[in-house]
This record gives sequence, structure tokens and C-alpha cells, in this order.
Amino acid sequence: MKHLIYIFLITVMCSSCQDVIDIDVPTSEPKLVIDASINWIKGTSGNGQVIKLTLTAPYFEPDIPPANDADVFITDENDIIYSFIEDGTTGNYLNSNFVPALNKVYNLTIVYDNETYKATETLLAVPDFDYIEQDLEAGFTGKDTEIKAYFTDPIGEENYYLLEFKPSLPVNSTMSVLQDKFVNGNQIFGYYLEEDLIVNETVIITNYAVSKRFYEFMFILLQQTGGGGPFETQPATVRGNCINVTNQTNYPLGYFRLSEVAETTYTIQ
Repeated sequence: MKHLIYIFLITVMCSSCQDVIDIDVPTSEPKLVIDASINWIKGTSGNGQVIKLTLTAPYFEPDIPPANDADVFITDENDIIYSFIEDGTTGNYLNSNFVPALNKVYNLTIVYDNETYKATETLLAVPDFDYIEQDLEAGFTGKDTEIKAYFTDPIGEENYYLLEFKPSLPVNSTMSVLQDKFVNGNQIFGYYLEEDLIVNETVIITNYAVSKRFYEFMFILLQQTGGGGPFETQPATVRGNCINVTNQTNYPLGYFRLSEVAETTYTIQ
């Protein structure tokens, strides 16, 4: 009898461990997310550009819903309009005749769900890379690969940069932002460290010229996405430069940015 009782108790305990617990996660109305990064890579025409529109989704929702059927266009200083047409129902809006011009102001307009969103930015110039250095015995263990990408900051200007390192390895790219506050007119380098990077692997190194406001936006965003413990403070919403002129309380997320881009592919030696 005792044996049967023990079996019964164990069965009850095991079944109780399989109870489903519903977590009440707060939800809100979807917001428009604007990824309008106009990049003019040196040596190209810069004619082909993409603006990606999505919507925010609940925390446990695996798919990111696209924002379909929007009217999207950019206007330059000469009132020339560049319309972006959606590629099917992807939320990717394409333009194949964009004309980039350095230090010119561009205005973005998006009409979505009967509300109008606007943003303004200037297309900024970026210097070329001077050279790349590597160290195959870097890091605390002496087994990491270090890459430094050097470029010379223009003298007498206030400049900000977004550096991206994208390795051929199946790992995420690394981004960082730089400013020339204390190194104006001098040589600057972007820094990358990866333990699994070995000889003959490649890294695409990209430098974007960005505005001060985008630098501040990205600096906060990179801090919040840099990882942390399970009990860290939840990140606050980072607002970009896009505004909803129809309904300011229904603000969008994301950013409208224009950059000249220096890009090179480096092979580990």
C-alpha cells in the first residue's frame, strides 16, 4: 500500500510540474518602424536605394510584420521627388533613380494608415580608409584577432562616424560610433576583435558619415543592446528623427539617415 501511495504522490508531483503558466505581457498599438538609410558607397552611382517599413509586434511574436501600402518619397533641395515603390508586400520600398549629392538636404515623407510622417537630414561626406592593421595574438588570451581600420578626419570640421565590421564568419556584425571631438584633423581608427577570425577569413569594413543627432541616437541604442544580466533595467524607447505630423502621440521608431560610405574588404593574412 505504501508503495502505491508513493507512486501516486510522484505522479501528482510530476503532473503539477507540467502546468502551463500564462504570462501577462503588456501590449500596445503597433507603431511604424522606419529604416530609411540612404547609403552612397564611394565609386557607385548611389541610384538604387531601399527604405524598409515594419510595425512593432508583441514581445513573444517571432515574425516582424511589414508596413504595406504606404506612400514613400524623398524630396531634395530642388524639389525633385524620388518615389519609393513597395516590392510586393515585403515592406521594402525601392527607388532606382535616386541622385545623391554631398552636403545637400533631403526630406523624407511617408503616408501610412492615413497619417503622415516626416524627417529631414543632410547627406554627409566620409574620408577614405588609409590602411588596415591586424594582430593575430591580441586580447587577454593572446589568441584573438584584432583589426584596426585607419582613416584621417578632415581638419576644422565637426564629424561623426558609424563603423561596421562584418566578418565572413557566421557571427553578427559589430558596430560602433566615433566622434572627432578630441582628434579633429588627426588619424582615427575603428577597432574590431574576434576570437574565431583566422587566416584567409575576410571582413567587410564600412565607415558611414553621420550627423551628430544620429551619433547620439546610435550611441544610446548600442548601449542598450550591448547585453546585460537578467535583472538589468529594461531599456527605454529610443526616439529617432522621424515625427508624425498628423498625430504626435503616435510617434514612429527608427531613423532617416543619409551617408557617403567608405567600404573595403580585408583578408586576414
